Amino acid sequence: MFYLYSFTLLFGGLSIINFIFSYQNKHIDVYFWSTLKFQLLMLPLFLIANMCIGYGVRFGYKSTENLSYVLVVAKCLEILISLIMGYIFLKEIPNWKTWGGLGVIVIGIVIMKQK
Repeated sequence: MFYLYSFTLLFGGLSIINFIFSYQNKHIDVYFWSTLKFQLLMLPLFLIANMCIGYGVRFGYKSTENLSYVLVVAKCLEILISLIMGYIFLKEIPNWKTWGGLGVIVIGIVIMKQK
């Protein structure tokens, strides 16, 4: 059950952060004051996202007893979310090199999880 909690919280928190930065890149001016105003308005969402990520890592550690594994899986999840946000905001489609890199990461996770 902790796996599900961990995955859900990590996915939610990382999605919020990637959404904020993707939105900022696409829709907010690059000028200092407009960026500062946007970041200040987003502080409550960053708080929620950081709490989700923190508890996601905590529940993941409770279920696996291996912090390295949890952090690597969280980073892989963030890469997948980044690909999704790139498609949603910039209509970027990953090429074969991107999928090959993700495949190498997944193979590494499988090898790392084996005893």
